[in-house]
Amino acid sequence: MSTDTTASVSTHILDTSIGRPAEGVAITLAARAGSDAAWVALGGSATDADGRCKDLPALPVGTTHVRLDFETEAYFLSKQNQQAEAQQDAPANRDSGPAGAFFPEVAITFAVKPGEHYHVPLLLNPFGYSVYRGS
Repeated sequence: MSTDTTASVSTHILDTSIGRPAEGVAITLAARAGSDAAWVALGGSATDADGRCKDLPALPVGTTHVRLDFETEAYFLSKQNQQAEAQQDAPANRDSGPAGAFFPEVAITFAVKPGEHYHVPLLLNPFGYSVYRGS
């Protein structure tokens, strides 16, 4: 929840390759106060069955930049195992990196202002992603 002196952040992930929420993706949150300041890890969570991460840590007073790190590799590896029979020779199985995921992580950095709430959804598929400021 944002206050007059802090911003707040929420996110969710939609796996656009299957048209469903991405469950179980670990997310970490970091913040800094100014472009030259060091990043401070604040903690993290994982997406629920609806692809939402509702319990990210609160941002400290003075935060100007936020980074969300999405650990996508484990998600795609579990999906590969589940979908191997249904999608024989699918691109996710053929062309992935050595660990099985072309994008093993996604890092999103954005600026924030006190008093604002920032909902930043991630639209994800095995070979691309998109983000936007939602509501």
